[in-house]
Formats: sequence, C-alpha cells, structure tokens
Amino acid sequence: MFFVAAAGAMMAMSGPMGSPAWAQTANVADVKPLRLAVLGDSLTAGYGLPATAAFPVRLQKALADKGIATTIHNAGVSGDTTTGGLARLEWSIPPGTEAVIVELGANDALRGVDPNVARGALDEILTKLKARNIAVLLCGMYAPPNYGADYTTKFNSIYPELAERHKVPLYPFFLDGVATVAKLTQPDGLHPTAEGVDVVVTRILPTVEAFLKDRAAQLSKPSGG
Repeated sequence: MFFVAAAGAMMAMSGPMGSPAWAQTANVADVKPLRLAVLGDSLTAGYGLPATAAFPVRLQKALADKGIATTIHNAGVSGDTTTGGLARLEWSIPPGTEAVIVELGANDALRGVDPNVARGALDEILTKLKARNIAVLLCGMYAPPNYGADYTTKFNSIYPELAERHKVPLYPFFLDGVATVAKLTQPDGLHPTAEGVDVVVTRILPTVEAFLKDRAAQLSKPSGG
C-alpha cells in the first residue's frame, strides 16, 4: 500500500503503572473520559475484521491500558473519500465530541482523484471541526507511484501543508510499519489484518497521547482563559 508514518514521542512524567502523569487521578473510576471520534475510511472502519479488531476499539484499549480514559466513536466508512467524509461530517461526529482523528485520502489516491479536490475537502473538514471547538489529529497518506511523480508530490504535500495551515498535529503516514508487509495485510494487500491494526496502534500511540495531553490541558482551562 502507499502510506507510512512519523510519530512524535511524548516526553511526559509517568505516574503509577507507567501511565502519564496528566492522566492520573486518585480514583480512575472518577475520570471523565475524553470523547473522541475517528473519521476515516475502511482502514479505520475495520474492513474484513471483527468489530473488536477495528482501529478505534484497539486504540481505546491501548489508551485504557495506560490509564487514559477515552470513549472512541468509530466514524469510519469503507470506500469513503475525502469528499465523502466532508459530506457526512455533521452527522458522523456526535455532539459533545472533544477530539477527532481524521484518516481520509486513501481512496482518493487509489482512484487518482485530483489532489486539489482532496485538499479542498480536508481543508473544509478541518475548518468545520475547528468551528465546533473540536481538536484534530490529522493522519497523512501517501499516493501510489503509478500516477506519476507530479501527482505523488502534489498529493503527499496535502497533509503537512494543511497541518501547518490549521495548526493541528500530523501523523504523516497512517499505515507506518504495515504498508507492503504481507503478514500484516489482508490478501488484497491493502487493508491491515488484526495484527496489522495492532502495529498501527502501537506506532501512533505516542502521537495520540501527546494530542490528548494537549486537549486535556485546553479543556481544563477556565472559560475565557
């Protein structure tokens, strides 16, 4: 497949059982979970996998194992493009959502969609989420080489440029460590197996932790502060 990634490590003090200090309370049961959603395509919807093996489910468990309370809504739709994600954005992201992981663009790249179209849709998604006071972690995609160097350059630049424009964190390549690894992909060579999903989760986890740390800090500020 055509995606790969760079996760930023979170340099945070650890509390009991190795969980970050910001996630610690006297009673974990009293923690109000951060409400997340994952807006994506088949890569996050869990195509070809049991529901329990989908990325949002595995990510929520990985966070819980570190003492970080979240509820994660799976807003992934198999076959979706960036424009599809934009069209369903308002009803796909439930009221009260505090943070969104955006993973879209794989199908645009596979179909050779004009990079300007994908860029415009993602730009509007980020704008609309900001207007709802929802923090965003943007996950990047890489275009396959078969459309030529010009297409690849234009498509691959979408994500870092939008992350900079909207001042949101970027995980450069969602399928880092999984793309093109046969034992971690389904027979179609595109979608991760359950083991592949766990690799994705492990690799993106430090970036998600840092993202949630920042979001928790924002939410803890007094109104108008």
